[in-house]
Amino acid sequence: MVTGRCGGLSKDKAGQPTGMHVWKEQSMNDSAVAIYDVRAFNTAAASENKMHDDATARRFGFRGGLVPGVEVYAYMTHAPVARFGRAWLERGGMECRLVKPVYDGSLAKVIAEPDGDDLVIRVESDGDVCATGRGWLSENAPAPPTDVLPSSAPSGQRPPASARSLAPGTALGTAPLRIDEEGLASYLADVRETHPIYAREGLVHPGQILRLANAVLAQNVVLGPWIHVGSLVENFASARLGDELTLRARISSNSEKKGHGFVEFDALVTANGIAPVARIHHTAIWRPRQIAGAS
Repeated sequence: MVTGRCGGLSKDKAGQPTGMHVWKEQSMNDSAVAIYDVRAFNTAAASENKMHDDATARRFGFRGGLVPGVEVYAYMTHAPVARFGRAWLERGGMECRLVKPVYDGSLAKVIAEPDGDDLVIRVESDGDVCATGRGWLSENAPAPPTDVLPSSAPSGQRPPASARSLAPGTALGTAPLRIDEEGLASYLADVRETHPIYAREGLVHPGQILRLANAVLAQNVVLGPWIHVGSLVENFASARLGDELTLRARISSNSEKKGHGFVEFDALVTANGIAPVARIHHTAIWRPRQIAGAS
């Protein structure tokens, strides 16, 4: 068990892409601090999760719609991939905690600092620390998981999210997903990713894999506005374009903290039904206290 739009980039008046990244100290040594700048983009403004909608998010006390946490995670993964290369996609991992919103159009600054063999990573935006995390590379490829999660695909009938439908022990699954070249190119543009490894080697971005952890909730229950607050990811293999990706999960906890309803689950992503790609421990607020207080 684990614990713990398509379209190209727009350009400014000088003709430079507004989503341009800056990666300083790209050949990072043991003591260098690397900084990676991303012009954040809200990929989910029109999604079913209205926490990404400006009007709804403002009612919850935010400045506007939240950039999805899985995209903030995607920004953070640039650091370990820049340092460790493809090996990180095959035997690396990262934990991240999302503490404050990143907003559409704001500059997200990803700061990575070596700590021994690991990277300590944080995201700063609009003067706030918005996310913290740690990335690492295992010396050897991790052993495939033996605690195989049950096979369960969405039934097509989604009950409302509740303590019962998200009870501990509940098995969830996603519909199969194949990512093609167009889907990858669109995603890389959306998250402003410029590392060449994905297009060059035909690899699925780790942010696309973590998106499946959000999808497993959305495909199985009807949620109101909800918030992804953290993930722990262990990579077993890189996923390639054309692979059929599925995620199987089991709810490990459903609890209330400070008035929020939290759900946690353990998940396994596989390629083509057999090859483990990543194991994920995912945490989300499925019922914000503003909703609980109004009910």
